[in-house]
Amino acid sequence: MTQRSQLFRTVEWFGYAIGRALLLWGVANAAILVATGGSWQGPLSLRKPAAFGVSFGLTLVTIVWVASWMQLKDRSRNLILGVFAFLCVAETALISLQAWRGVPSHFNEATPFDSGVTRLLAGFGAALVITIATLTLASFRANQGTGPAMRIAIRTGFVMLMGSMVTGGLMIANGVQLVRAGDAAAAYATAGSLKPIHAVLMHGILALPVLAWLASRVNWSESRQKAAVLVASAAYALLAAVVVLATLE
Repeated sequence: MTQRSQLFRTVEWFGYAIGRALLLWGVANAAILVATGGSWQGPLSLRKPAAFGVSFGLTLVTIVWVASWMQLKDRSRNLILGVFAFLCVAETALISLQAWRGVPSHFNEATPFDSGVTRLLAGFGAALVITIATLTLASFRANQGTGPAMRIAIRTGFVMLMGSMVTGGLMIANGVQLVRAGDAAAAYATAGSLKPIHAVLMHGILALPVLAWLASRVNWSESRQKAAVLVASAAYALLAAVVVLATLE
């Protein structure tokens, strides 16, 4: 075993470990919320660290697994996964910090410290978009070392994930605009209106590659596996379109 392959496996192991820790943190916050009878609504709820912990944990585990199917140079893979893991932890930590302090995490400029947290969240969010965009472009490179069904699943999933990132950016931009206009209450009440779109697009990167992997485990021909993933991708895209229309109407 070469030093490079050992390094790759080490980075991958850490990615899975950090993802599991984030998932457990999210579940722990949800359990505390249930046990204390706290509110699931509003910008001060422990729902936020619960939701972000579970979401970032699941997404990190997914990205590490999906990247294992992609043809990337070891150094690039390690850098991308390392940066992505750091950003997932940083975003969850800052959101959790503010929730446990009893103050809003987003659009909060009440104090210099809160303004700093808000800006860090925005900066880390922009870095997440860049990281996902890098992986999306890499997934479309020729000569990916996997079968056609998995390639279609990964590419479709990353395109949807990019759509989720764009939707998240629009929600933040809308909230910031409202806060700067002096209407913080409206920012907290309406900035998350695109959450259903954000959520459904985010998890295509998990659902479709898992389907492709399952199809590869049964006695199906390569063409049948490809057809199944194409149908599933079209169905998922249709679901996303329905959610978009229902959210925007």
